[in-house]
Amino acid sequence: MASNRRYGLIAPLYDTVSGEWPIYRIGRIAGIRALQLKPGDRVLDIGCGTGLNFPLLREAVGPGGRIVGVDISGEMLQRSRTRAARRGWANVEVVQADATTIGHATLTELLGPGEAPNSAVAVLFTYALSLMTDWPQAWRAGLSVCQPGERLAVVDSAAPQGTAGVLLGPLARLVCRLGGADIDAHPWKAVEQDCADVEASSLRAGHVQVRAGVKRGDSERPRERTPA
Repeated sequence: MASNRRYGLIAPLYDTVSGEWPIYRIGRIAGIRALQLKPGDRVLDIGCGTGLNFPLLREAVGPGGRIVGVDISGEMLQRSRTRAARRGWANVEVVQADATTIGHATLTELLGPGEAPNSAVAVLFTYALSLMTDWPQAWRAGLSVCQPGERLAVVDSAAPQGTAGVLLGPLARLVCRLGGADIDAHPWKAVEQDCADVEASSLRAGHVQVRAGVKRGDSERPRERTPA
């Protein structure tokens, strides 16, 4: 809840002060590209914030696709709603909800049936899971709306590595802490666990991590490890 209040306060300035263009936008571009979206596809953007993903997603799925943004902050969603309305994007819907408690049935209803032939569902988390205390539950909610073979992507932050890590690591940790993110959460590991054909990118000296893959079928799931 503290993170929710924090983002409610900074919503009017978020796009300016978040470091989007110099640091984080590259991760959005890589994550959305890795979803391999087609015109007519449906996308669930969990933790959509002010809708910074929407222009890239709308370009990919076109007017016949569907984009559903979910965020817990009403103030951030108001910015995303305005972004879509100003561009006349009737196929973009935003919903205020806690991604860690929203149910499969609700998400499936929001996405609706695909209008285009062979319309697929894709799920995107950008710089969102590390903000959530119970991020695995939010991941499972997103995973549940995909059929085997449909794609998911996680973009999130880690501590910078190498020389940049020595110089910028403390600053990166401070920025994440101020934003309410756990820089050590590494939520992209869920993609490696639950998806096949995983694509991985490490950007900005490892500070921006991108993972995307296709949901495994039940017969492809890795076996649970037996405790020693």
